[in-house]
Amino acid sequence: MARNKPIPRAKQRWFADRYAQNARFVSQMAHPLIELLNPKKGETILDLGCGNGALTKLISQKGANVIGVDASEDQILATKKLGITAIVMDGHKLGFRPVFDAILTNAALHWMTTPIDVLSGMRHSLKPDGRLIGEMGGIGNIEKITSEIYASLRRRGLESHVEFPWYFPSQKEYKTHLENQGFYVKYINLFSRPTQLPGHFSDWMDTFAECFLLVLPEDERANFKKEVTDNLRPDLFDPIKGWVADYVRLRFSAVRR
Repeated sequence: MARNKPIPRAKQRWFADRYAQNARFVSQMAHPLIELLNPKKGETILDLGCGNGALTKLISQKGANVIGVDASEDQILATKKLGITAIVMDGHKLGFRPVFDAILTNAALHWMTTPIDVLSGMRHSLKPDGRLIGEMGGIGNIEKITSEIYASLRRRGLESHVEFPWYFPSQKEYKTHLENQGFYVKYINLFSRPTQLPGHFSDWMDTFAECFLLVLPEDERANFKKEVTDNLRPDLFDPIKGWVADYVRLRFSAVRR
């Protein structure tokens, strides 16, 4: 295969054990979303992109009837082990009737790169006046990280072999999408949230950027990670906090019209 010929996007894989070890900050930093959601006893709530079920469990402990949905079979198995009803489902193809009082989605929508399909499915899953509470990566999220990853791929002639795997919208763009898909936006905010990682930056790459590693021969991946890590160290490594990722989040609260 010619080096300049694009290949299909390598599919990001999710492993529950790896996620629990390297991504626990995802649920730990999401408690403001639970406050926005304000789940009530007896409500039926969908957790879209539930991951390993950490937030899903918190919602259920509030007395709500909660269902978790995720595209990863491994993550769904982990969620079921918590005693939560969970279904393997692509967020672009939600197949629910309007039975939910609310939907919560945290750190998942930026992996769903066709937002109109996702928003349409969420609207059709909500009862009239149903609540949609979400947080995702917004414009500028992990900009330093992705710039260095692509620079390292470019030096290997592989930049065109990997499509950008995320969707990081601006506040204005996503508010427009919400309104066009039949939501009233009560609150939306884009904000910088530098995020301390629980381990080494290479662990973050293994967990969240594996799709980039998969285009490399297996015996080149360690050197690639080292190169990216070394080049990011001046900007993202703090001698006290350790690795701090340049996260930018988009948080919103909306209601189905």
